[in-house]
Amino acid sequence: MKSFYLTDPGKVRSHNEDSLTILRNENGDYLLAVADGMGGHSAGEVASSIAINHLSKMFNANFLNLEKVQAVNWLRDTVIEINDLIFDYVDKHPESKGMGTTLVVALVTKDYVLFGNIGDSSGFVIKNKKLRKVTYDHTLVNLLLRAGEISEEEAKEHPKKNVLMKALGANNPIDIDIFDCDMDIESILLCSDGLTSMLDTEQIERVLLEEEKIEDKVIKLIKKSNNRGGTDNISIAYLDFKESGE
Repeated sequence: MKSFYLTDPGKVRSHNEDSLTILRNENGDYLLAVADGMGGHSAGEVASSIAINHLSKMFNANFLNLEKVQAVNWLRDTVIEINDLIFDYVDKHPESKGMGTTLVVALVTKDYVLFGNIGDSSGFVIKNKKLRKVTYDHTLVNLLLRAGEISEEEAKEHPKKNVLMKALGANNPIDIDIFDCDMDIESILLCSDGLTSMLDTEQIERVLLEEEKIEDKVIKLIKKSNNRGGTDNISIAYLDFKESGE
C-alpha cells in the first residue's frame, strides 16, 4: 500500500481552513481523515485542527487490535470527544462562536474497512476501476434531493447547496454516520468539498485511473480544481492498495 495527502488554499480564499492526515500504526492499520473548517477569523482552521489532532492522538494511543464493533465504538466516542473539545474552545474564546468543521474518516485494517463522516467532506473508493461514493453529504440540498423535491440538475445549481445540516461544533449531541465498506477495493479517496465542487465524479475517476504515481494524481486533481476556479480550499487524502511503497 502507498498513501499521500495534500492540501491547497485554492485560488479565492486568503487562508486554508482544512486539516488532514494519514497515519499508520505498528499493526499496519491506517487512519485517513480530512476536516474542512468553517467560521472565519481563523476559527475554522482551529476547529479542523482540533478534530484532526485529537483523532490522531487517539489513533496513536489506543487504536490497536480492535475488532470491527470496537472500532465503530472507538470512532463514535472519539467524535463525541472532538465535539466537546470544540464547544469547550468556543466557551473560552467567545469571538470564535459559530466555528465548526466537517470530518470524513477511513479506518483500514486487515479485517475491515470503515468510513465515517459528518458534513460534506466525501469518502470514495475505486472498485473494479470505477469511482464510487461511500459517504452521504449532510447538506440541505442532499436532503431535498433524497426527498424528491429537487432534481440532480437543480441540486448542482441550488443557491443553498453549501448549507450544512450537520457539523462538529454546530450540533450537540453529535453522531457520525459510519459505513462498513467492501474490502475488495483498489484505493480510497477522502476530500473536502473544494475538490467535489470543482470536479465531478467522472473527472476525478479519470485522473485516479491514470498510470501515474499517487503523488502525481493528487497534485493533478488539485491543479484541475484550481484551473476550474479553485473557489475553496482543496484537501485530498489517498490510499492505494495496489501500489507498493509503505
